[in-house]
Amino acid sequence: MIDFSVPAELAARRDRIRQWVDEEIVPYERDPRLTAHGPNDDLRQELVGKAREAGLLTIQAPREFGGWGLGHIEQAVLYEAAGWSTLGPVAMNCAAPDEGNMYLLGRIAGPRQIEEFLRPVIDGAQRSVFAMTEPDGAGSDPRQLTTTATYDGSEFRIDGRKWLITGANGARTWIIMADLQENPHLPAGPTLFLADGGTPGIVIERVMNSMDRNYVEGHCVVRFENLTLPREALLGEAGAAFRYAQLRLAPARLTHAMRWLGAAVRAQGIAVEHAKHRTSFGRPIAEHQGVSFKLADNEIALHQCRLAILHTAWLLDQGEKARHESSMTKAFVSEQLFQVLDRCVQVLGGIGITEETPIAMFFRDIRGFRLYDGPTEVHQYAIARRILGGPR
Repeated sequence: MIDFSVPAELAARRDRIRQWVDEEIVPYERDPRLTAHGPNDDLRQELVGKAREAGLLTIQAPREFGGWGLGHIEQAVLYEAAGWSTLGPVAMNCAAPDEGNMYLLGRIAGPRQIEEFLRPVIDGAQRSVFAMTEPDGAGSDPRQLTTTATYDGSEFRIDGRKWLITGANGARTWIIMADLQENPHLPAGPTLFLADGGTPGIVIERVMNSMDRNYVEGHCVVRFENLTLPREALLGEAGAAFRYAQLRLAPARLTHAMRWLGAAVRAQGIAVEHAKHRTSFGRPIAEHQGVSFKLADNEIALHQCRLAILHTAWLLDQGEKARHESSMTKAFVSEQLFQVLDRCVQVLGGIGITEETPIAMFFRDIRGFRLYDGPTEVHQYAIARRILGGPR
């Protein structure tokens, strides 16, 4: 039998993080440096400094890098607490895309790459990006990759265009996916490369305007123009990018769900309190079924989402790949939490679409969760192929 009870030490850590986020980070939700493109780097650095002082920076890192060496269930409990504010994971350096990039680099980067590209991200000194999605190519189907890499035996040259590259503006650790062309030196095919964001040939065309604003410096359109990298820039094995992407995505889908659960729980609490005190037709609106049933549906959804997350986290802790389980959990949780936020807006009425509470901000931001790391429909398609016995 799976025991999902929270041990006392883990509960104490959870409560400490929740209190810290509520007292120290929530006030920054009205900071002007939380811009239409997300928190700017100046705000991020200030928040990271607070987490460092509190001993809460990059807690997910292995112990040898100064982290807590968390298992997936421990992450689920603590990330929910961090997600009480969308700025909580930013402060604690466990937000996307850095959290997923750190996970990947920790498993496939070489010793020199770890020192140059991973350790500064773990320390909070620099940010990272995962550059895969393209305007006319790779996205939900990475096989449509159009960015190319050529290799002459000593250097790679990368050319192509990407978009929706989260946090690209000002990031220094770049993981780039490109299609390595046939050559006599290395296997061809989709390949990952590491580059410093200041390398000539990496061109930030613009920051895209988007409805969400929870990721540092927003989402960018990027061009690689004769980007020249040394042999040491190869990340992992040539031609193995799809396998590495799956290695990154399975836990990253889950940690998205963990963080967003925290924001949804907070929104539910705000809606409950509003329903207790707001009156209509002579009594609190909580006494009207139209409101109370929405709050009940929310409580059911939050409970089911937490169970789904914990079950998949348990599988990962048992050493299971859990690729399909993480896909199902991501699809389910993203849809359910969006409905939770939608019902919270409805319960608050007109005030729900204003900035008087964080619910409007959460609602805008969480809409993107149904798209991050694969839209729900792509997960449904993959799940359907699996249960129907089709190609995977």
